[in-house]
Amino acid sequence: MTGDPIRRALDDVWYCVGESRSVRPGGMRAVSLGEEAIVVGREESGALFALRDRCPHRGMALSAGRLVDGNLVCPFHGWQFRPDGACAAIPALARRDDANFASVRLARFAVAERSGLIWVHAAANPNAPAPEAAPPIPEVDFAYCGQLVEILEVEASFDLVALSFVDPAHVAYVHDSWWWRPSKTMKEKVKHFAPSPFGFTMTSHTAKTASLAYRLLGSIPEVEIEFRLPGVRLERITAGEKRLANYTFASPLANGRTALINAMYWNISGLNLLKPVARPLMRQFLGQDRDVLQIAQRGLDRKPAMVLMGESDVQSQWYFSLKREFLRAREAGATFVNPLEPRELRWRS
Repeated sequence: MTGDPIRRALDDVWYCVGESRSVRPGGMRAVSLGEEAIVVGREESGALFALRDRCPHRGMALSAGRLVDGNLVCPFHGWQFRPDGACAAIPALARRDDANFASVRLARFAVAERSGLIWVHAAANPNAPAPEAAPPIPEVDFAYCGQLVEILEVEASFDLVALSFVDPAHVAYVHDSWWWRPSKTMKEKVKHFAPSPFGFTMTSHTAKTASLAYRLLGSIPEVEIEFRLPGVRLERITAGEKRLANYTFASPLANGRTALINAMYWNISGLNLLKPVARPLMRQFLGQDRDVLQIAQRGLDRKPAMVLMGESDVQSQWYFSLKREFLRAREAGATFVNPLEPRELRWRS
């Protein structure tokens, strides 16, 4: 990739690429991380693999092929590749052909499953798993009985989408719906933040009772919100034994687009009955973000500069500070050191 590294998605981290159920045993699907085309497949054993989605022979997208006897078969000339990326067969070779295809292999990407989602490490590495120093893949820390996932594509940069996760001032204007907080209820908020691995956390606080989602828990819950690189927002809600997690991720796509992924988990069986209602509400909520981000991106395309002002924008400044430190540590081969300090922030929303 080219250009200012601080203005692009990090390429040495994990990104969510979809739900686990989107890749069945013996199946495959095409995904992209930035301009990198990747095929994610699942062996009959259930194991996942992720390879560069380009046949080295004539450039064919291997995701258009199929898995046969455990090998990925190119639909153009039948070249076969094992899940580790090694070429297993070239059917067109004659008996006397001395071509050696043992050295032909596809770039391999580390792939993992956590809490019903598939994650791919953006740095291709055919010989080793992803580095342990990367920000950890988010996991749900309770036994959940329900899950709801919605994924939207946004015609906006990765940074702009990730910044929306730490932008408290937009909520009253963008998410002004009958079932959400109207703008007229704006009040000054006081929140306490502390650094956490690869990010920062709004420390646990007692939530307001105004939110419909919170009222469904039956009591006023405690809420903790964590942000971590590359673009991960983790909202954890606890009301006694009842748990609700609202996780939001950004993943880079081709041509400057970004996937906006929202995953909700709960351990309250009664909430499963509300999934048919919750899905369109989630889609509407995310769609409001998508629409405003796409309009904002057009403004940034004309003049790529932001004026960050006041304590409501401090979290956005922290995001860029974290990215700079991550890039510095990678360049120097050093350990990431969180540059943030505990702080109280105030804003109106």
